[in-house]
Amino acid sequence: MQVILFDLDGTLIDSTEAIIGGFCAAFERHNHRRPLQEAVCALIGHPLDVMFSQLGVAPEKVQDYVSAYKEHYRVVSKPQTTLLPTAREAIALAHSFATLGVVTTKTSRYSRELLEHMGVMHYFDVLIGREDVTHPKPHPEPVLRALEALGGMKASSWMVGDTCMDMMAAKEAGICGVAVTCGYGVLSHLEACASHVTISPIEAVEKILKLSRNDTN
Repeated sequence: MQVILFDLDGTLIDSTEAIIGGFCAAFERHNHRRPLQEAVCALIGHPLDVMFSQLGVAPEKVQDYVSAYKEHYRVVSKPQTTLLPTAREAIALAHSFATLGVVTTKTSRYSRELLEHMGVMHYFDVLIGREDVTHPKPHPEPVLRALEALGGMKASSWMVGDTCMDMMAAKEAGICGVAVTCGYGVLSHLEACASHVTISPIEAVEKILKLSRNDTN
């Protein structure tokens, strides 16, 4: 059985506006100077607590900022998030020959709500979010947990993501990774950490389909 696991932010969805707005709201709530958009985008893919820490929030205040972020994000996430170009087509094509899952550092609840809102959640048989694991990506635990839930064999499983954290998690879990350049990762970094680099979700799935067919011939 073929398995394809997808990251969300920057891989299937564009939630930049909602994420930036959430960080600005959290910093304003605590009378803290807003972070630069570029600084926030460079950290997308990490868990929220890591992002706030990297942006200079004191350890004892991080959870307060995370709570403020989630309060804002809950309101704006659906209207300010869209599927990336070719994502819907990529999901449908992938579903035609593989079992699908989502592995993300977003919370499962918000991820599921977004995908349901966009009309694509029914394609996925498992969704692993931040609260489902002890160690988020780049640790392999989220990938391994998804494979366990799906009963997938590592030799026929793939991870599609837009950062080296996705690629590292896949490699450490013993599966192949395909990077996409439509998200938040830096091209030179992706070329160094990924065996396969494509420009869009549909090209990533087409690459997996082609490689899978070659393996069976």
